[in-house]
Amino acid sequence: MGSGELWLWMAGGVLSYLLGAVPFGLIAGLALKGVDIRQAGSRNIGATNALRVLGRPIGLAVHALDIAKGFVPPFLLAPLFAGGSGQAAPALGIAYGSAAIVGHVFPVYLRFRGGKGMATSLGAFLGVAWLPTLIGGATWLGVRAATRYVSVASMTAVVVVPLAMALVPDPTHGGARTWCRAELIVFGALVAALVIARHKSNIARLLRGTENKIGQRAAAPPDTRPGS
Repeated sequence: MGSGELWLWMAGGVLSYLLGAVPFGLIAGLALKGVDIRQAGSRNIGATNALRVLGRPIGLAVHALDIAKGFVPPFLLAPLFAGGSGQAAPALGIAYGSAAIVGHVFPVYLRFRGGKGMATSLGAFLGVAWLPTLIGGATWLGVRAATRYVSVASMTAVVVVPLAMALVPDPTHGGARTWCRAELIVFGALVAALVIARHKSNIARLLRGTENKIGQRAAAPPDTRPGS
């Protein structure tokens, strides 16, 4: 590895962080509705609050964009910035996906006060391990339907993904091995820990019985700290 490659890889990481830090929910609210979603609903900048405050079409668009900004770095930027070192692409994919998630949670554009990172983590997971991510997505849908709590569905799904990495055969290798590679498991576990930690206010409301269900208006004063 030469110094030129190292600088190229670092540039890709910075670009991934800056892309992940783009607050699409905030931009959509201000541009399309004249609403700062940091001052409405749960005061989150992410898709769930965008859906609640801005309506279904805009909320779904924000959700898709938040997923995309996690997906693009590992899936597109990693192979691009790997240059002639194609073997570096998988490791760069994990690094760049991580940078995008950190960007969403700690965005430089918003003085490092960002969101909870669920949608962006989903995109990053999808870029490095698509099948375990689809299993996590199915889990999210099932838990969401059963409990009507988005927070419970999100926290469950991010735990399921690294478990699926360890247990599910990788069809790209004829099912001969699982997705269980040390770097992927560590990545999945760290992301799950971060997402759950960012949901601590939701956990507190769940324990108090004041967490809002889907379709339910806020029954308690919103959080004062931005999140997603």
